[in-house]
Formats: sequence, C-alpha cells, structure tokens
Amino acid sequence: MNARNLTLATLAFALTFWAWNLIGPLSSSYTDDLGLSPGQTSMLVATPVLVGSLGRIPAGVLADKFGGRLMFAVICFVSIIPTLFVGWSNSYGALIFWGFFLGIAGTSFAVGVPFVNAWYEPSRRGFATGVFGAGMGGTALSALLTPRLVDHLGRAQTHVLMAVALAIMGVIMLMFSRNSPKWTPATEPALPRIRDALKLKATWQGALLYAVAFGGFVAFSTYLPTVLRNVYEFAQSDAGLRTAGFSIAGVLARPLGGILSDKVGPVNVLTTAFGGAAVMAVVLSFDPPQEFPAGVSMVLMAYFLGLGTGGVFALIAELVDPAKVGTVTGLVGAAGGLGGYFPPLIMGLVYSSRGNYTIGYLLLALTAAAALAYTLKVGREIRT
Repeated sequence: MNARNLTLATLAFALTFWAWNLIGPLSSSYTDDLGLSPGQTSMLVATPVLVGSLGRIPAGVLADKFGGRLMFAVICFVSIIPTLFVGWSNSYGALIFWGFFLGIAGTSFAVGVPFVNAWYEPSRRGFATGVFGAGMGGTALSALLTPRLVDHLGRAQTHVLMAVALAIMGVIMLMFSRNSPKWTPATEPALPRIRDALKLKATWQGALLYAVAFGGFVAFSTYLPTVLRNVYEFAQSDAGLRTAGFSIAGVLARPLGGILSDKVGPVNVLTTAFGGAAVMAVVLSFDPPQEFPAGVSMVLMAYFLGLGTGGVFALIAELVDPAKVGTVTGLVGAAGGLGGYFPPLIMGLVYSSRGNYTIGYLLLALTAAAALAYTLKVGREIRT
C-alpha cells in the first residue's frame, strides 16, 4: 500500500509540475510572436513560479487538515482552467494573468511530502521524499515534449491535452490513493499552525537551504531555454531537449540525495551539493563552449542541486514532528519556489544591460557558497 501511494503521488506531482512549467519551454516563441523584451520574457516565465511558491503555504496547511488524497485531486482539477486559458491566450497581458493562476499546479509539492511521509517510518522518509521529489521530472517532460507537441498539434490543442491529463489524474487520485492510517487531520486553526511552524528553527533552516537548492533548479529549468537561445542560438526544440537533460539529471539526483541522507546524514549531502553548485556556476560564468564544458557543467549543476533538494527534506524529516510536516513543508516549499522566482528576473536584467550572463552566474556562485557555509553551521548545531 505504501509503494502504491508513493507511486501515485509521484505521478501526480510530475503531471502538475509539467503543467506548472508549460510557459518556460515556449518562451522563445512568445518572445518572437509578441515582440517581448528580455525583461518581459523573464517576467512571463517567472509569474507561475511566484504563485506556485506562495501557494504552497495554504496548500500545506490544507493537506494537514484534509489529507493528500483530496488535495492532490483538487489541485489537478483547479489547474485545468488556467492550463486551458494559457493555451488560448494571444496577448502578453492575458498570458501574465492566466500564468499567475497556472502557478496553482506548482503547489502540489506541499501536499505530497506529508502524504508520503505518513506512509513510511522515520528511517525511510529520506527515501520516500526523495522518490516523491523525482516527480519534479515533470519539468523535464515539459521541456522535452511541450515544444514538440506544439509543433505537431498546435499550442491550444497541446494545452487541451494537458487539461484532459489533469482531469484523469485527479480522478485516479480520488479512486485509488489513500491517506495513511497513521495520518490524523489537524484540528487547530490554520494561522496558529503556521505561527507555531514559524517558531521552529528547522523551518527557517530548511527554508534558507531549499531556497538555494530547489530555487536554483526551478530557475534553471524555466529560464534555461531562454539562456540557450540567447547565448548559443539554439532553436526552441533543441533548447528544450537540452533543458530536459538538465532536468533529468536533477530529478535522478533527488532520490539519491534522500537515500544518501539516510546513510551518511543530510548535512554531508548538502555540503557536497552546495560546494559542487558553486564550482559549476563559476565555470558557466566564463561563457564556455556549448557542449564542453558548458553542457557538462549544466548537467553537473542540476545533479548537485538535485542532491540538495533531497537532502533538505531528509533534514526536515529528522527535525520536525510528523504532525507538523505539512505546514512546515508548505513554508519551506514556498521559500524554495521564491528562490526560483527571482533568478530569471535578475538574469533578464543582467542580459539586457550587459549582453551576457556572467554577473548572474557569479551571484549564483556566491549564493551557493553562502548556503554551504550555513549548512556547516547547521551541522555543528545539530551535533551539539
């Protein structure tokens, strides 16, 4: 039963993340069709990320109250509307408006972590959250398949297809998934639960670290097609293929990060993740040749960020009472999503003013180095 529910949650997470990332892989066509500036393209790509981030707070609270089974279905069904209207929109204003609501699909993460955690004993929760986290591979599916589906079917028809898939997934979650027998609905009002979660040091520790690890992954996944076009002049489908490779590396690394955290501890995993990400960002700041070392460095960047995302929630599983995991996950997940909101905006501004992304990559390297230093501090606090 635990394996079935973990599988269903992972599939639902992957599909909603695909929906969440429908705009990013098509950014170059929106730029051409609507005559967008780099700043406008960045804002369009980042808007769903913002809502998908902040929306995780109420989604996590509601998951504690109503359970993951119902909340997964609700998110699938509600996401159908903005998915359709993004596909039907032909102006920048309409895309921003419906892209805002498309962010609802990105809140599913805060539902899934407490849902799968409840099915596994503490010693296996790093594994469970790591496997579930692999559902962020929905971004890889979107990068790889969305441009190709649009080429063959058209944008509106592709979004209708995604809406049908979301409807089917919602029905499947209602019919075949179950909340763990160990799960009990939260009875306290939402605001006191959020306030209590904010008093936990683990919430703030996880939020800071996840903002870098997951935020970096989301930022790259959504904005990389634009970078590849601007720097290396790739066509939209070719940029999507390479972005999918980036996303897959991060997706595969996430469960590994959880599994390794169960064996060697999440602090050791996070130390490796942030140190590696900092080095790769420095390499990319030199605008290296497209396949080597740029392509290799981007894949390794994804790998290190994926390890980090798995490590953060393994750390939270160790430090937080299971009854509070949903609320804490919502807050930490919001921080992670916000970490992915700002980099595309900064990269767009940097490219507009400098004609390259060097400063943006160096800022990423400094941020990863700061996260590394903070991880070491957290490790010392845990040991003492």
